[in-house]
Order: sequence, then C-alpha cells, then structure tokens
Amino acid sequence: MCRIHGYFNTTATPRELTEVAALQRHGGPDGTGYVTGPGWGIGNNRLALVDPEGGRQPYRFGDRVHAVFNGEIYNHDALRRRLAQKGHTFTDRCDGSIIPALYAEYGDAFVDELDGMYAIAVLDSRGARPRLLLATDHIGMKPLYYHWDAAARALYFASEIPALLGFPGLAARTRPQGLDAYLATKTPFGQQTMLSGVTVLPPATTLTCRPGQAPRIVTRAAPDPVPRLPDDRRAVGSRLRGTLRHEVGRLLTADAPVAVITSGGLDSSLVTALAAEHRPVHSFNIAYRGRWPFDERHHARSVAEHTGTVHHQVEIDPAELPVLIEQTVAHLGQPNADPITVSTHALFAAVRAAGFKAALTGDAADEVFGGYTRMRAAAEADADGRPWTAAYLDQLGVLPARLRHRLYTDAYRADAVATSPLPATALDALTQGPGSALERITEFELRHRLPAYHLRRVDHLTMAHSVEARLPFCQRGVLALGRALPDRLRIHGGQVKTSLYAAAAGLLPHGVLGRPKQPFTLPVSAMLTPGTPLWEYARDTLAPARLTARGELRPGVVNGLFTRQAQHPDDITAATLWALLVHGVWRDRIAAARPLGVAA
Repeated sequence: MCRIHGYFNTTATPRELTEVAALQRHGGPDGTGYVTGPGWGIGNNRLALVDPEGGRQPYRFGDRVHAVFNGEIYNHDALRRRLAQKGHTFTDRCDGSIIPALYAEYGDAFVDELDGMYAIAVLDSRGARPRLLLATDHIGMKPLYYHWDAAARALYFASEIPALLGFPGLAARTRPQGLDAYLATKTPFGQQTMLSGVTVLPPATTLTCRPGQAPRIVTRAAPDPVPRLPDDRRAVGSRLRGTLRHEVGRLLTADAPVAVITSGGLDSSLVTALAAEHRPVHSFNIAYRGRWPFDERHHARSVAEHTGTVHHQVEIDPAELPVLIEQTVAHLGQPNADPITVSTHALFAAVRAAGFKAALTGDAADEVFGGYTRMRAAAEADADGRPWTAAYLDQLGVLPARLRHRLYTDAYRADAVATSPLPATALDALTQGPGSALERITEFELRHRLPAYHLRRVDHLTMAHSVEARLPFCQRGVLALGRALPDRLRIHGGQVKTSLYAAAAGLLPHGVLGRPKQPFTLPVSAMLTPGTPLWEYARDTLAPARLTARGELRPGVVNGLFTRQAQHPDDITAATLWALLVHGVWRDRIAAARPLGVAA
C-alpha cells in the first residue's frame, strides 16, 4: 500500500517532487523514492505490508521500464512463479515488484492478470519517445487523480487531490456546478471532482499518453463473469459463504498486524466471524460518549463475544467534532456529505494507535447484494408499473432537487439547473440499460456511486493514519457472484440482502441477524442542537456574511434551517446543515489558500 505521483511531458525539480510526496506521506511513511527522465518523473510513498525489507519503489525492468504502485496484488505469488518460468528473476517477494516484468510480457494487458486493488503508473522509455500508462483496479478501491493541461500537453497525477495540487502551477479552483452536484449525490460522481481541472480516473480504466498527444483512455471489461445463479437461497448462500471465507482468509495475509472493523451490522459482523475462523483477531468499533440514538456498541460487543475476538471500543467526545471535521475535510480534498466520514477518520486513528497497519471492513455489501431501502422501493415500484427513477435519485442526495434549489441564489440556481449533477453515462445506464430495474440499479451503484461515495473516502481516511483498508465484498469473486444473482436473491418479500443473510445463517448472534438495518454513522439530528460545540461551529461557518461572499446560498434560507432545527429537529434539516457545514469548511480552506491536505 502506497501513495504515487508523477508528471509527463513537462518538468519538475527533485525538490518539487519531494514536496508533492510530503503532502501524502501519511499514506506511505515507510519509505519514499522517485525516478526522473527527460520530460517525466514518477514517485511514491510506501506503507510496507508485504516484504517490508524489500519492495523499494520505483520498480524497474532493465533501465527503461519503471513503475510505481499503490495497493495490494493478492495473486502475486502465482504471477511471480509464472514469470520466473519465463526467465524473469526477482530479488524480493514484494507484491508490486512483479509489475514491470508483467508489463514487459503482456504490454497494456498486464492489468488483466492482476487480482487485487491498485493504482499503477508505468513509464516505458524503450522506444523513441517515452510512454506513460496509468491503470486502476476493477472497482476503484485505489483512487488516482490527474490534471491534463491541453495547451501544454502536460499531465500530472497523484493518489490524493492535495498532493496533485502541490505540483507547480496547479491551483484549487472550484467547479461552478460543484455545489449542486455535491448536494444531489453527497459527493461528485463520475470523473468530475469539486475542482475544475482535477479529474479522477474511473475504475477498470487504463490511460496511456505519449509526448504531444492527448491521453487515450480505455475502459476494461468486468473480470470473471459468472452465469446467472439458480433461484435457490440456501445453495447460493452456501456458495457465497465459501467465497467470502476464502477472500477473508486471503486478505488477512500480511507481514504486519491486521484487524477487523465491527460495526454491529450484518456486513462487518459476517467479515468478523469469517476472519475469526482463520485466526485470532482484534475487532474495533466506534461510538460517541454519552447516550445517543443508533449506538451500535452493544451489537458489536455481542459479535465480538460470539466470535471470540479481542475487542476494542473506541469512544469519541462529541465536543471534538469541529476539529474532526476540519481534519476529515483536509484529508478528503473535497467534501463528502455523509457524517460517517468523521467516524471513519476517528476510528482508524485508533486502529493505528493500537498498532495495526491493515483492517478488513464490510464496505460495499449493500451495493453488491441489494442492501439499500431505496433499491427495495424502486424494485417494488417497478413491479407495480409505477415510476421510480426520480424518487430513487432523490434518495441519493442530501435532499430532493425541489428543496435544494430553494437554497440557491437566483444566479446560482440558473447555473445549476442548466447542468445535470449526474454524468449522462450514469443516467443512461440507470434508465436505459439492459436487465431489470434492480439489475440496472445494482450496476449503477457499483460503477458510479460506490467508487465516488464510498471507496475514495475509505481510502483517504484510512490512509490518513497509515492504515490499509481491505474490502472482502469488493473482491472479484464476490462481485461476480453478486452480479449473477437473480433479483429474488437480492431483495424479496420486503427483505434486503436475502442471499447474504443466507450466507450468514448460523455464524452470527440472532440479535444481529434479526435487527433492522441502520447506518454506521453519528446521530447528527441529536447532536446538532443549540449550545453544543457543533452548533456554534456550524453557525460560524455558515454565517450570513460568508454565504453572501460565496454567492451560492441564500443566507435567509440557511438561517431558517437553523431555526427549524432548534425548534423542531428532524433528520433532513440536520443532514442539510451538516452537508452545508462540510462544504463551507472546504470552501474556507480554498479561500484561505491553505493546502487542502494540511489541517488547520
């Protein structure tokens, strides 16, 4: 696990490369390195989990092929044996050291041989002109951001937005339609970010570039297709359990301590139970001091006792929320409206403080197996012949379109409504793609929402503390089974994740299997009340003078939200104020010209 960065068809000094690396050193404190050539340079920061004594980056094949890598390659031993049979030699057993030889053998198709999570950069200078290749994994577990300067034909890239902005001449400029996209989907989807000129490379994508030419981008096909599974809940549940058991076992392998995250819900509890079958593990749960709604600590404790883990209960003082929000926004580089971001940030600080460099989580199970109530509502509406798209899209956001437009000034509203907050390709896939409504929704969630909304925040907020998140539900074998499910084994009879519940049967306490779904987050509606540090912080960040200066939001309407929350608190009002607060913190950092990755 590492952080990578580089430039192509332009110049940067060694000092400038070092400064870019320093902006993401938290994601790779165990080593750093770079290599440069005429018009190019690539570098990395390393978090050592496999072969700590070896694996120094940049990797190379001869003197003309160099590579840097962020992630984990789980089938590296098998690939190393195959490459050795072809005459390649290796001086260590680090997973990433096979990449240059694999590229030399298979060219751009080398990524098809990889099973893991990754963002990779390969610089090939064997021909008359150098060539840069960037590649992301099948689902987007390891983000990669880039800036293409069309006028100069120059490209810059980095694992984090603040590091990308550390290259000379790159500035943080807000995207005019960014606020509406943010409120519509809680963070921008697709290749767009909240900043003009900063693009994120989509999942399963290979970008290649030669001097003087625009980047060429190719989307790769989904790996490991599986024929449609039979409509047999017990048989599919058994097969899914076996696949998950195998993947969890693989992901526990490292030359550093690995923990598990246990929220107390189905997904992370199942991962915890399967991990405990392989070996003794430590589990972590987060809660906030005091008595709050949705406190899951007793469910997590029940799972820990049932599975025999060494359990760690992390407690955060709600008075720390203003500082935590500042730190969280700084590490994300752009706003994400889900309060779970703050919980994630605080939780993984504790994971690292306890001595762990990697942790398994339950992220992505809802997208793969049909776990959201909005999915159920859309499937039921479609079965009844009722329209469902508008209601489904409204549930993706902080608040419905008709309500969020009331927040805007006249000038900003005119600008916002002229552009769809969702990429056209995403909307087309949702409304016009093949298959049933639930199949289209599943693909939309996996291809568009999961990478943007979940995986980027998981990556940034775990690596902020030098911890690698490992995601069993994102592994190729699990995703293939999820995509092959008939609708009845996703959602049936009002129950979501029917196949996953079948896989978990007998492994978890009844209190976990029988409880209703709830989010792993913090109770904003209860915490955002007059007199608390969070309330005062929000009032100051969203003060009328600040909103007027930005020109996007109507101060009177925002003030009305505070009045309503004080008198008659509700979840929508609280979520809106939280989202506006997070956006305001992000905008203030830009206005103050502070590096986005440096906490105040």
